[in-house]
Amino acid sequence: MLLIAAMMLATSAIWFETSLASARAATNVRDYLQAFHAADSALTLCERNVLAMGVDANIPPPLAAGEPVQWKLAAAFEAGAVTPVAQWPEAQAPQCLVEAWRLGSRANATAYLLSARGFGHTSESQVWLQLELVVEDGAIERHWRRVAARPF
Repeated sequence: MLLIAAMMLATSAIWFETSLASARAATNVRDYLQAFHAADSALTLCERNVLAMGVDANIPPPLAAGEPVQWKLAAAFEAGAVTPVAQWPEAQAPQCLVEAWRLGSRANATAYLLSARGFGHTSESQVWLQLELVVEDGAIERHWRRVAARPF
C-alpha cells in the first residue's frame, strides 16, 4: 500500500512539473507572436511612410557607403526611432528606425534600411525585423529579414 501511494505521489509531482513547463512554453510563444506582429506592423507602416514621402529631409543622408549600422547602437536607435502605432495591446508600442543607404554599384537607386522592434508582454521579449528597400527608376525592391540576436 505504501509503495502504491509513493508511486501516485511521484506521478502527481511529474504531472505538475509538466503542466508548469507547458504553461511557461505557451506564455513564451504568445510573447514571441505578439512581439513579431508588433514589429511586422511597424515595418509595414514605416515602409508606407517612406514610399509616400519619397526622399525626405527628415531622413539623414548616408554617412558612408555600405549597410547602415546606426540601428545596432542603443542611443542612435532610441534617438531616431519613430513609433508608428501609438499603443499596442498589453505591450510597449513597436518602434521603427529608417536609415538612408548609398548603394555603390547603383548610383540612381535610393535605398533605405528599415529596422523595427516589437515587444511582447515584457520589454525583454523583443523581435527585430528589417526591410531593405531600394527604389530605382520607379521600381521597388524589398528584401526582408529577421534579426537573429538583439543588437543591444
